[in-house]
Amino acid sequence: MADDKNIGTKIRSIRESKQMSVEELAERSQLSIEQISNIENDTNVPSLAPLIKIARALGVRLGTFLDDNENLGPAVSRKDEAIETIHTSNAEKKTASLNNFFALASQKSGRSMEPFFIEINAVDDGTLEMSAHEGEEFIYVLEGSLKVIYGKDTYILSAGDSIYYDSIVSHLVCAADERGAKIVATVYAPA
Repeated sequence: MADDKNIGTKIRSIRESKQMSVEELAERSQLSIEQISNIENDTNVPSLAPLIKIARALGVRLGTFLDDNENLGPAVSRKDEAIETIHTSNAEKKTASLNNFFALASQKSGRSMEPFFIEINAVDDGTLEMSAHEGEEFIYVLEGSLKVIYGKDTYILSAGDSIYYDSIVSHLVCAADERGAKIVATVYAPA
């Protein structure tokens, strides 16, 4: 199972196998050279948006960074076997993990969607950044209270509530209060 400490290594390996320079990947993904280098060297904890942009620029699906499996059949995730696969941050200073992602289908190859169980720890304190990327997202709140800023609108969701939106619109997902939230989210990012 992948973890956030080898996502950068996987990205570098894929980039190098495609004989692509850091500069070229930065240009294709519309990210800075410094941001690509920091991700590849595991010196910053990225949000999902740059990972999706990098996957698209490399011509791979987001799940390529999370798994190494070739299972074409169904993927079953047992609650007692959940393994934390990635940490993300959407803060200005991306050195601290604010959200913990547990991939729910990492053993399924060729998937078009990325389902996650996510522990949301970040509260909007003014340092969080909006993100935008191609695709769609569906979120179902299991526990706690979630704040979703979508464009100019803000939604507060409680346990049992859900939201489905186009990811191309600037958005921010964070805890509505210091207690945090637990959600199930599915991200679709076209390859």
